[in-house]
Amino acid sequence: MPDITHDIQKNYGILSEERGGWKKELNLVSWNGRSPKLDIRDWAPDHEKMGKGITLSKEEAAKLLELLVAILEEDKRE
Repeated sequence: MPDITHDIQKNYGILSEERGGWKKELNLVSWNGRSPKLDIRDWAPDHEKMGKGITLSKEEAAKLLELLVAILEEDKRE
């Protein structure tokens, strides 16, 4: 299996923290030297190990935001 490289270019924040210091983070990450994307996943404290996650283009993130706002607005009405 080929090595996967990553470069965390910007940390936007921590969504949650798990036992052992692992944190679910929102970062801007370049994977294998490609253009950076928004990335949500669990990271070990040293950022050398990571869990499964999701990467989003800025367009996908904007659509996700739109959907989340609609869900939260709907929850307010219930």
